[in-house]
Amino acid sequence: MLRWIKWSVVSLLALFLFGFLHYTLPDRDIVRIVGTENRRMDLAENSWFWAGADVGTGNVTQDGIVTRDVRFINAVRPNGRVKVYRNEDTGWVWPPYFKIDSSNLQTEVSDLVSTAENPRWVIVRHYGWRNEFFTIFPNAVSVRPATGPDEQLIPWLNIVILTLLAGFALFLWRVWAQFRERTLDPVFDSVSDTWDSVEDRAADKRGRLTRWLDSWRGPRR
Repeated sequence: MLRWIKWSVVSLLALFLFGFLHYTLPDRDIVRIVGTENRRMDLAENSWFWAGADVGTGNVTQDGIVTRDVRFINAVRPNGRVKVYRNEDTGWVWPPYFKIDSSNLQTEVSDLVSTAENPRWVIVRHYGWRNEFFTIFPNAVSVRPATGPDEQLIPWLNIVILTLLAGFALFLWRVWAQFRERTLDPVFDSVSDTWDSVEDRAADKRGRLTRWLDSWRGPRR
């Protein structure tokens, strides 16, 4: 039972870490920009998955619902599937993209709009998820022209970040292993030895008491 609880907790932590990294780490898409727009959005339960207002500005709150204008980028993948990005500042908070130029990015993207007959393929760097049910959009961070719809994208930044995180996790594991070996294990061994000694003394006293009681009963017939 304890082993099942242990692995359940470990699995939940691993799932949470995977989801956190999958949402936060940057991703890149090759798309064709088909248009940009501004929408008035009311953010309620899904506000966790949206960034803040532009740096230096604020939100308008009405009856507990945050409402503000949000910039959007509409795009199409090479396979014809649509992709919609929001374009919001991240400011100086999490995630640490330090994006404060959403207005400039919107202008750059508007200049890259193209048609299916004469496509201009671009690479959009973004983070986050797309979920229609909760009205969640990935946040575009930057855009640059692509060499074509088949350009190979290698996530070097993610590889470096995950390698550093793996090294840090290994370092923490080694520190914990040494701490347990040098500090906790001797304490546990001492407690175990003390408990064994107490049990031995208790068993010896029970044996003496039993023999003393038997001496008063007399010989068996």
